[in-house]
Amino acid sequence: MQEFVTSVVACSPGEIKQEINGKKETVKGFNVKLQDTILFPEGGGQPDDHGLIGDVPVLRVTRQGAEAVHFVSSALEVGQEVQLKVDWERRFDHMQQHSGQHLITAIAESMFGYKTTSWELGRQRSTIELDTPSMKPAQMEALEAAVNEKIRAHVPVAVQVLSLDDPALEQVRSRGLPDDAAGPIRIIDIEGIDVNMCCGTHVSNLSHLQVIKLLGTEKGKKNKTNLLFLVGNRVLKYNLMCYKLYISLTLDWTVFDRTGPDDHVDTVDKIQKTVKGLQKSNLGLLRDVAVLIAQNFKSNPERGNFFTLHKKEGDNEFMSIIANEIGTEETLVFLTVGEEKGPGLFLLAGPSGKVSELGPRVLEMLQGKGAGKNGRFQGKVNSMARRGEVETLIQEHCKNEQ
Repeated sequence: MQEFVTSVVACSPGEIKQEINGKKETVKGFNVKLQDTILFPEGGGQPDDHGLIGDVPVLRVTRQGAEAVHFVSSALEVGQEVQLKVDWERRFDHMQQHSGQHLITAIAESMFGYKTTSWELGRQRSTIELDTPSMKPAQMEALEAAVNEKIRAHVPVAVQVLSLDDPALEQVRSRGLPDDAAGPIRIIDIEGIDVNMCCGTHVSNLSHLQVIKLLGTEKGKKNKTNLLFLVGNRVLKYNLMCYKLYISLTLDWTVFDRTGPDDHVDTVDKIQKTVKGLQKSNLGLLRDVAVLIAQNFKSNPERGNFFTLHKKEGDNEFMSIIANEIGTEETLVFLTVGEEKGPGLFLLAGPSGKVSELGPRVLEMLQGKGAGKNGRFQGKVNSMARRGEVETLIQEHCKNEQ
């Protein structure tokens, strides 16, 4: 069911935490309860449904006991009849991932005795936590083949509803019920494969899963293993992404013109080694440049007691070499590397008293973080926009000291 007519029974102000541009922000709106709903509230490892109440987007659905609470941005009138519509693309994706998890869990336990202790339906990939310290590649290949064989067999998936005192519940796989669980118990029955308590949304036949791809494993908590997987449309999207990446590499890297797909890994390895070699050579050249810069300053008979330099390329070692070569017992040295008005690094070196006095002011003006001791003050900065002002400040300080 993708659309449903119901009525509003309650609407009150509320707020949620929502990720906006990578940051968690508080969003104010309204919590709405309906006479009935077809939107799934988050729970059991599955995220919530999204959709529309009339033309108002539903941003989140949560469960409060036996009731679903719909968070929306606009108030709705109590008693109003409304059209409820499910975001079907999101719903079907969750159905595929969740039914796929049930299938993988059941087959992993029957083949290897690995029980599932938890799972997570992620935005891009999902994870099953298996109660085993490791899983061999051969086991993962066998498991992937077995679950896809069940998909091709068109195995039916049925929903049963049992009362809490039904003896049949003893034969049902479960990790336990929530403390506030009420009413009958919903069972997902994958014919001949698995019977499990579950409140989530599922496909009606394993063939609707299309395909399952096991991506690999990661070390889990408490000596367990996390199995990463994709189901259905996510597999197709993943394959398309990989193909586009392959085409991009083939077209952009001329070295691939002389190689086939089987040679790409070796070719990338050679390129990475070449890049590391070039980076090492570049660092050597930067060190030589640092020495020449310092020597050029020292050979100038009209040099003063202040030296400053900004260079886009460089690192802390580059600046340190310049300061060491110049000598900072009597000379104040202010060096920066990075984008002219962006982030970067800085070093202020010289007589301890001057550095201790000027260092914190430099840090404040460049919006940075750092520390100093023994005549050196250095750190990272967020913006070089006021570098010129810092340079003027230090020059004025040097003139006043003369």
